[in-house]
Amino acid sequence: MMGRGDSAASAAEQQSSSTTAPLLEKTSAAASEAGGGYYFVEGCPGCAVDRHKAANPGIPYANFIYVWIVTLCTALPISSLFPFLYFMIRDLGVAKRTEDIGFYAGFVGASFMFGRCLTSTAWGIAADRIGRKPVVVFGISSVVVFNTLFGLSVNYWMAIATRFLLGALNGLLGPIKAYAIEVCRPEHEALALSLVSTAWGIGLIIGPALGGYLAQPAENFPTVFSTDSIFGRFPYFLPCLCTSIFAAVVLISCIWMPETLHKHKVHENRSQNIEALEAHLIDSKEKVEESGSSDTKRSLFRNWPLMSSIIVYCIFSFHDMAYTEVFSLWAESDKKYGGLSLSSEDVGQVLAISGASLLVYQLFLYPSINKVLGPIKSSRIAAILCIPILFAYPYMTYLSDPGLSIILNIASVIKNNLAVTIITGTFILQNNAVPQDQRGAANGLSMTGMSFFKALAPAGAGIVFSWAQKRQHAFFFPGDQMVFFLLNVIELVGLLLTFKPFLAVPEQFESR
Repeated sequence: MMGRGDSAASAAEQQSSSTTAPLLEKTSAAASEAGGGYYFVEGCPGCAVDRHKAANPGIPYANFIYVWIVTLCTALPISSLFPFLYFMIRDLGVAKRTEDIGFYAGFVGASFMFGRCLTSTAWGIAADRIGRKPVVVFGISSVVVFNTLFGLSVNYWMAIATRFLLGALNGLLGPIKAYAIEVCRPEHEALALSLVSTAWGIGLIIGPALGGYLAQPAENFPTVFSTDSIFGRFPYFLPCLCTSIFAAVVLISCIWMPETLHKHKVHENRSQNIEALEAHLIDSKEKVEESGSSDTKRSLFRNWPLMSSIIVYCIFSFHDMAYTEVFSLWAESDKKYGGLSLSSEDVGQVLAISGASLLVYQLFLYPSINKVLGPIKSSRIAAILCIPILFAYPYMTYLSDPGLSIILNIASVIKNNLAVTIITGTFILQNNAVPQDQRGAANGLSMTGMSFFKALAPAGAGIVFSWAQKRQHAFFFPGDQMVFFLLNVIELVGLLLTFKPFLAVPEQFESR
């Protein structure tokens, strides 16, 4: 599926390729020097990054570190509360009955995503106008402040408000996905976006691990933390403080983070720039599209390759967020309700192992999988494999240690790696559907949709989980079997949407 904008970009690509061959001979020797043979605007930070890419064909490890730590910084606070949220709601005294705790917990989990849903597009537009770096710095600052305040919550509404503001002022993920693409050459694009999804996935795993290990320290580590200390009076402050300290370190390191946004219109330099960029980035269709972007730019909402990939991303994000909340609630609930009767520390250990596996998988396995299968086929296969794994979860309640621990860890590792495979695939599709000067807004739009779905997921999952625990003897999928059945239904819907005619594939991926 190709619109008029794509056709014009292809025409520009064909025209530029016919004039590139003589230029290749003139500039091949200069290409190994610091930008020799290429036209850049002095004082433009985006051109400075492009000059560095022209002179250094290898992987930009330093910039990739920024991508990884900033993404981790935004992911850690999202789910770090889930292992202790059940106990936090209990201690705040808002739930009158034990069965109602899941109901109130869902709204605290949803408030972060609801806040981010309202502002993500605005942050994406801001990143396209004032730069990626200012938005990233402001977002990290909000993590430092409001994540700390959440750990100091003294009532239910303070918890809701601080989580909402943390989400509304945290515009990190959209701009950092655009940044990941812009700091590297096209051949490293899959690795760049896999770093985003790796850090994101690890944050969603390590966050709950920290919450499980560090919550209620005065009870779990009485020899270290006194009940009269601040950690005794605020039993859920320590995991929030640790995340905020990490965010503060990342904030300081961002002083040296390079900006990638061009401070001039890319098409103004077309006559000097297009041929050299074609020679140097011969595999990058995006650069050619940018050179003619003033004539071919389309509305994001009319860009169906972008919009269809965003919708698929939202469905799978809804599933992942619901799974994240359900997993902790299910694992910690009593076996008489179909759970596993695990402690928050046990859950934290399972999630920590899954997080470590994500790092290995994304750095060493996923790039090869993406190279062979492409982002679409790998996402489909991952979605298909998730279904039998989720179907098996409720039956683990009949196992006992050490078999339970082994099976649960294996299932969690496989499930989380498959989920990250799907999310990375949708990242690649989205960022190849737009030129650079629309990438921040496109990722912001993606974050708005994703945040809306992720705001619904914890509230919906909490309500369904509470309802399922009251129907232990039902004929059709009793107890928690209903919860995992509904998760599989969502997974199946997402899988079906990855096929044509719904999913419009960017041209470079049509053969894969």
